[in-house]
Amino acid sequence: MEETLPEKSIFEEIPTEKIYTEKAIRVGTFLGGPLVAGYFMAENFKVFGDSDKAKKTWIITILATLCIFALIFFVPENILDKIPNIVFPLIYMGIAAYYTKLYQEKLINEHIESGGEQFNWGRTIVISIIGISILLGAVFSTYFLTETANGRLTESTKTYGAMQHQIVYQNNIDENEVDKIAEVFKKTTFFDDALTKYVYLEKINNNYEISISCNESVKDDVTASQPFVELRNNMQKFFPDNKIIFKLVVNSLDNVVKRIE
Repeated sequence: MEETLPEKSIFEEIPTEKIYTEKAIRVGTFLGGPLVAGYFMAENFKVFGDSDKAKKTWIITILATLCIFALIFFVPENILDKIPNIVFPLIYMGIAAYYTKLYQEKLINEHIESGGEQFNWGRTIVISIIGISILLGAVFSTYFLTETANGRLTESTKTYGAMQHQIVYQNNIDENEVDKIAEVFKKTTFFDDALTKYVYLEKINNNYEISISCNESVKDDVTASQPFVELRNNMQKFFPDNKIIFKLVVNSLDNVVKRIE
């Protein structure tokens, strides 16, 4: 009599809960960052009946997120600016893919082979968007609180002349100092009657750091930046006790393309 292999029992239990596949974890992590990776993997561990690993996953996720915060706030901006934006999502995705393959690949395959279902892509994308929103919100909130504590976000604005030239300054600077800066800008004809000028004034130690918006050509074109060099040198004569520093910026105060001192 020919022997046949036993078929899978019709009474074998089919998983009733859904899981996230390896592909969903990779894509979700790329779009939403480490919080999403931790959430997906922890939810999978719960379905697989391993609550201990689910808890450990969250601990690792929180530590990884704190490391990202440290990187953002303590690594100099000039170094971070040189790193392409896509690098970090690729790193998150690579790490998540490695640990998913190491700890969950077999369990995921068994779940699907047993007739278990997986979450659809709509849910994956929505959770990814929520995850990156939470992460960015936390980053911006921390930055705001830090800057406020340092007094950097407490600012005032004064305007001068018919053209309403504008100086935005931090409140560690006396208003009389701002007026003197404006007066020197008039004497050096930077504040003229042809075009409204906007500058941002900081006082660091005993130095006046003045951010001026300009065209990006000043970064490499000596001729384009020469008028700012001459303006700074002329202004310096009026402030023998304070060093004048120009920061030529493009589009935002953080994008300093040339520093003149």
